[in-house]
Amino acid sequence: MTGANSGLWPTGHGKDEEKGLSTVSNSATPAPCTVSPSPFGYATGLSCRECGHSAPIGAQHACPDCFGPLEVSYDLPAVTREQIEAGPHNIWRYKDLLPVPADVGRTPNTEPGWTRLVQTGQLGAELGMRTLWVKDERGNPTHSFKDRVVAVALAAAVQMGFKVLACPSTGNLANAVAAAAARAGIRSVVLVPGNLEQQKILGSAVYGGTLVTVEGSYDDVNRLASELAEEHEDWAFVNVNVRPYYAEGSKTIGYEIAEQLGWRLPEQVVVPVASGAQLVKIDKAFRELAELGLVEGGPVRVFGAQATGCSPVAAAFRAGHDVVQPVRPDTIAKSLAIGNPADGPYVLDVVRRTGGAVADAGDAEIVEGIRLLAATEGIFGETAVGTTLAVLRTLIRSGQLDPGAETVIINSGDGLKTLDAVASAAPAGPPIRPRLADFEAFEARRAGAAA
Repeated sequence: MTGANSGLWPTGHGKDEEKGLSTVSNSATPAPCTVSPSPFGYATGLSCRECGHSAPIGAQHACPDCFGPLEVSYDLPAVTREQIEAGPHNIWRYKDLLPVPADVGRTPNTEPGWTRLVQTGQLGAELGMRTLWVKDERGNPTHSFKDRVVAVALAAAVQMGFKVLACPSTGNLANAVAAAAARAGIRSVVLVPGNLEQQKILGSAVYGGTLVTVEGSYDDVNRLASELAEEHEDWAFVNVNVRPYYAEGSKTIGYEIAEQLGWRLPEQVVVPVASGAQLVKIDKAFRELAELGLVEGGPVRVFGAQATGCSPVAAAFRAGHDVVQPVRPDTIAKSLAIGNPADGPYVLDVVRRTGGAVADAGDAEIVEGIRLLAATEGIFGETAVGTTLAVLRTLIRSGQLDPGAETVIINSGDGLKTLDAVASAAPAGPPIRPRLADFEAFEARRAGAAA
């Protein structure tokens, strides 16, 4: 093939709606690639998602011609299912599909990925769904999907000679960067909003790197990080100057879903939207697997979930707009509180092309979503999955999502990181004395309250 991006991505957002997912049978044999693996695997360069400009591999994220975002282009090899299945139980089983060196697994890294895909029982029944799965990202080293993207960014940063791993973050990314840098033996610098959940602040500080809290929202933090990236040429800001490589890590969620389903694609997927990169790259992963003849099924309808207090992409979708207007975030879902999402327009492209939608949920619905998932499936997710589950319910009620179709939702992080969000909704109550009579009285009160 002429590259994984050939025929997969438009030269400008909006045109992507016209392109369907290629459905290549498993017996098809993809044409072999024409290059040998390099320090960046089978990546051949960077390409602009707007104008199509090509650039060499390097630490750049914006097109020099039109300032559009750059992403990685490939000349992928004819990978087989058996080759992938023989790999390690982490994201490096897909190394041939990522911009990383062939020996990436031998260098110190957190080895994220290969998280559970859980088939729900009670939750699916509660929602009236035939088949519902949860891709549970709590099993990653710092308990969120961000370990995946950071691992790929770190591998690229090391090849480019960077000495510091850095990021602006809403929390989960800061945890992942701090941990990955500690494992690799390099310095980390993470910048987070000052009003971030304390659990996420502590979850970064414990690794011994540099933690900076910044006044304002994530978008304010991101602007500062962009300025710092210009000033410090040996700092790799994973979601700024090495963003094209970082974003590719989210593809591994899509790869794993397909492999764990027995090398087939689900009919629907619902993904939380912050910057939007996770949703866009999961869609890209499904299409790459189809192009390589590795999966059955498709196309996949892709849906996005936002918190009402930070829902610029959902608002643009409802209005039929192609442009995403920035907003000032005001939501308990801080991991989704990005008011100016970089991949917002591309999220719109994906959901419109696949027949999906983007919707939002309020804070009370988000808390209820967290509690419902925990109570029915024993999965305590953070506010992002509360948002996703609440939006799933909305989409079913509105008729936009088919409850009879096989569906996967993403739980992107651990609820232990966002305890404040559910503290008032799940009080423990006052302690009782260690006596049988006191316990029986407690049970009677509980039964009365439930009646």
